[in-house]
Amino acid sequence: MADWATFAVVPEDGDHERYELYESRFGAAGLDLDLLAGPDVVLPFLRAHDPARHGWRDDVHCEGAVLVDPHRRVLLAFVQDGPTTCMRHRAAALDLLRHAWPGWQVRWTYDGPAEPRAYLGLDPGAVRDPRGQVHAGALLAPGDQELAEDDPLATVVTVGTDRCHLLAATGDHPVAEGPALLERLDSAPEHGRCGLAVLSGLHVDPARRRVGWWLLGAQAGAYEMASRWPGWTVEFWQDRWQEQTRATSGLFAPPPVDHLQALVDVRDEAREHWTGRRGAAPRGLARPVAADGSGALLGTGFLPDVPADLAPAALLSVDSAWRRAVRAAKGTA
Repeated sequence: MADWATFAVVPEDGDHERYELYESRFGAAGLDLDLLAGPDVVLPFLRAHDPARHGWRDDVHCEGAVLVDPHRRVLLAFVQDGPTTCMRHRAAALDLLRHAWPGWQVRWTYDGPAEPRAYLGLDPGAVRDPRGQVHAGALLAPGDQELAEDDPLATVVTVGTDRCHLLAATGDHPVAEGPALLERLDSAPEHGRCGLAVLSGLHVDPARRRVGWWLLGAQAGAYEMASRWPGWTVEFWQDRWQEQTRATSGLFAPPPVDHLQALVDVRDEAREHWTGRRGAAPRGLARPVAADGSGALLGTGFLPDVPADLAPAALLSVDSAWRRAVRAAKGTA
């Protein structure tokens, strides 16, 4: 198992042809928290990773990607797991990220690693799954254990004004199935309504032959889904799940989000992340030792180490971004 991440860095002179490409086998884990350290910390951090000797990973095997262009002050990023992909924390995490990179254009790449490639003038199709297969999530029944989680790995699918189904949010978004999805849903368990903070959603209006969909991660070919639904109108709502709540007459009503509390939650998670409690101790700092006196090492997990000399600047960036975000949220900026 791995959480592969790809990092593209444009030289300071803006020459896209000389971009640098790095990768990390477990770098996608906590990547959105890494980015909250701001450009002064993140650029040397990314460059400290191994060069991507075999080039770009395809959108099946890439769990996160970042492109940093210091010349144009552009940051492109996506991950498949982290506070940015949690409904309760999504807006707050992106808000903090923009405040941590002041003066930069910060964009989420809903099409995964294809968008950084397109930005660099490269063929986005080179990272597509050559088999073109759709790996759809399984249907979930009411009472499924996954649905008891605070942030279930689930996709809500609403049909018309009276049908609500839940699918496992694994593999491709169900919008990629096209109209064949409706046949699969004919025998799917009914959920009545969904009040969960899910990862993605899809609304189908058969009478008007219209489709709207959203997600918090990335989907290969995100902007090309209309081709999967010939004769239908397809609207991509990006991360705006509120569009589905308005379209469904109460079938989908997730819990309200407390934005100020979410800002605190993400700030605290980022601080913990950058002080070394991320599965591996920072370089230059001793790993924690078991309290039983055995001398066994703890915290030797898979996440990349944090260089100790970067941690103070990272924490300063996180705290400064949080203060600016709170002032902006309260209208006192």
